[in-house]
Amino acid sequence: MNTNAQRIPVQPRWQFWIDRGGTFTDIVARRPDGTLATHKLLSENAGQYEDAALAGIRDLLGVSRHSIIPAERIAAVKMGTTIATNALLERKGEPLALFITRGFRDALRIGYQNRPRIFDRHIVLPEMLYTAVHEIDERIGARGEVLTLLDLAQARREIEAAYAQGLRACAIVLMHGYRYPRHELQLAELARAAGFTQVSVSHEVSPLMKLVSRGDTTVADAYLSPVLRRYVERITRELPGVNVMFMQSSGGLTDARRFQGKDSVLSGPAGGVVGMVRTAQGAGFDRIIGFDMGGTSTDVSHFAGEYERAFDTLVAGVRMRAPMMSIHTVAAGGGSILHFDGVRMRVGPDSAGAQPGPACYGRGGPLTVTDCNVLLGRIQPDYFPAMFGASGTAQLEREAARKKFLALSENITKNKYLQSIEDMAEGYLRIAVDNMANAIKKISVARGYDVTRYTLACFGGAAGQHACRVADALAMPRVYIHPYAGVLSAYGMGLADITAMREQAVEAPLTDALLPRIEATLQSLADAARAEVMAQHVTIEDIVISRRVHLKYAGTDTTLMVGFGSVDEMTRAFESAYLARYSFLMPGRGLVVEAVAVEAASRERNDTRYAAPSLAQAKEETQAVASVKMYSDGHYRDTPLHRAENLQPGHRIPGPAIITDANATTVIEPQWQAEVTAQGHLLLTRTTARQTLAAIGTTVDPVMLEIFNNLFMAIAEQMGVTLANTAYSVNIKERLDFSCALFNAEGELIANAPHMPVHLGSMGESVRSVIRDNAGRMRAGDVYMLNDPYRGGTHLPDITVITPVFDTAGAKQLFYVGSRGHHADIGGITPGSMPPDSRHIDEEGVLITNFLLVEQGR
Repeated sequence: MNTNAQRIPVQPRWQFWIDRGGTFTDIVARRPDGTLATHKLLSENAGQYEDAALAGIRDLLGVSRHSIIPAERIAAVKMGTTIATNALLERKGEPLALFITRGFRDALRIGYQNRPRIFDRHIVLPEMLYTAVHEIDERIGARGEVLTLLDLAQARREIEAAYAQGLRACAIVLMHGYRYPRHELQLAELARAAGFTQVSVSHEVSPLMKLVSRGDTTVADAYLSPVLRRYVERITRELPGVNVMFMQSSGGLTDARRFQGKDSVLSGPAGGVVGMVRTAQGAGFDRIIGFDMGGTSTDVSHFAGEYERAFDTLVAGVRMRAPMMSIHTVAAGGGSILHFDGVRMRVGPDSAGAQPGPACYGRGGPLTVTDCNVLLGRIQPDYFPAMFGASGTAQLEREAARKKFLALSENITKNKYLQSIEDMAEGYLRIAVDNMANAIKKISVARGYDVTRYTLACFGGAAGQHACRVADALAMPRVYIHPYAGVLSAYGMGLADITAMREQAVEAPLTDALLPRIEATLQSLADAARAEVMAQHVTIEDIVISRRVHLKYAGTDTTLMVGFGSVDEMTRAFESAYLARYSFLMPGRGLVVEAVAVEAASRERNDTRYAAPSLAQAKEETQAVASVKMYSDGHYRDTPLHRAENLQPGHRIPGPAIITDANATTVIEPQWQAEVTAQGHLLLTRTTARQTLAAIGTTVDPVMLEIFNNLFMAIAEQMGVTLANTAYSVNIKERLDFSCALFNAEGELIANAPHMPVHLGSMGESVRSVIRDNAGRMRAGDVYMLNDPYRGGTHLPDITVITPVFDTAGAKQLFYVGSRGHHADIGGITPGSMPPDSRHIDEEGVLITNFLLVEQGR
């Protein structure tokens, strides 16, 4: 490897930064003179073009959509794509064979036996990605001992049988292969010799322990990589000689030829996070909540100094162990479909997509969130790109949305809350906003972050329409919107670094004696990651190496990532992060190093890619280009509409107002104002204090019913997530044999997460028995425990913990929260606490009734 590789000089040619999303494809182009141009197309538009990204490049270069692209005019294409994500969702990947250690053919099908939708009466398991399973005679033990020698002749027969089936992709997953890869390497050699064109090997794809998640990741890589390779070849064939790069799920770019299936499932959203962080940092914000609302879904993310990455994720029913941007997705995009079930109004989770799209697209689609905004005047068709209808050149149709709302209104019982179709649309918007605010709570409040100290960074085509309302729902003080917010995921492609990540399992107690081994492993990983980045024309001086250690408490498997340092430094960093996340520590319990990770990233010296220049202050107030009608708080208001390109630093726009450009619409709500910063960015702030909600009354309001339903459910679900993360019992963490619920002051069930039905049916009686037994004695900070079947308990191993929640003065119980979990052994005449021949409850184990577990917080 040449460590003195020459930097490739920047040529005066075009660059294209592209986000190929589920509904829209966004393009930001850097012209040869350094100025930027933007373009937006529907990702699927049959008859108009074959591929949206290539069509957009042709449009911006000014050539016809059927002519050859003049590749000599293009320096680079940096792209994020949903190709792999869609293939995973639709199960349209490459047919493949799984080769696995004999005796484990069904290990990936069995998985962890957790039940994410336990109330479903008809359980539909996710389809396995592999077409055939072939067991291999081999076995290496946990310490590297060869228990069964690899039978090469038998392995060759299995490989040839799979090849004869017509399969050309395979995944090789052997027991303990992540640490002892000898047999996997031999199998891979046999598979390539037999003619397999895609060979994914677990110790290369996911070198971490846990057969199931390692196996799933390897299978997903084999399933998706051929699909990606075909798409990459299609793009590069039309762009010969162009430097084509793709965004990885981890937030870094890589050469198109190195783009793998396992690294592609969050390709587009990762570009949005990079764009959000880089632009917000350039504007002076360091604590950021990302709010990316597109046509299909809303992605939310958290940043407080460094990118947050998840290493264990579930995507379309497939477990993945690969570094990905930590992004929480909720099905509440502009295309989320509106429903009424006879009692409640609901938004999503299904989406109208790009075809047929919302009703206002003029293609016969259903009512969606976008239709609410069009009906209420929050989106003005005359100032929105004309790219709809059968021709792809028509404007949005407000009348189509109005007709569908009139039809829906006949099914919704009229009451004092819903006097008009505008009230209905407002109600649906409030529900959508509440769904998005709850999603943000899951990545902030539920993890110990004070969201009121953060800035809400809004991007995506639809985020600006709801920015002020989402901020109000979270009591966030400000909203930041970049001039390219409508195409920020594409803009982020241009701001991202070339990166390479490596990780390796360690699984050893954290001690001073372990440090040399960790350091040697990190150095080896750093060398490999640095070499990969340098191979993409980056000089060694421009590469920054980050070293991280995954730590967990002994006996648990929830890891937190800290920077590599001394034992004391890493312990302090872990305890600080753990306390912020879970609000308690386990003093005396040792720490275990599960894995180590390294990231090599290119950093341009004197990097000015996202340092926004200061612009001249405006000398005059901005003038609206039109006055339009916008419905808000029960009536239409005359609302000024401004063009974004007319705004200059220093301009202040009080709400209500609408700011529109070619890629996005921003709504300034009443009691908010927008200010244009020195860099030309929008900063939205509240001008008056938020008002508390008035009394709701007793009339059933289908809007508030859904909002409070979602709020209470979110609380119960967050309780369950915290319980699973902090537990070290297999029953709790993997079998999910627990339940969490919220009760009112009388002990009546208000909301329960989708946990164990048998737990929840009787937990209310347990709460009421605690209330009866402790009348007049409860104090703030008290926690009670019981398992008594005569007081709402189930069988004795199910132990219930009940916590009264008081008002701020500590004088009145407002409500109760309860958690019930199955313990492995509670005593009794046999191990396991459930003897089949017991005749009296004492023989089944310890009976706990009204036990004061915590007193005033101690």
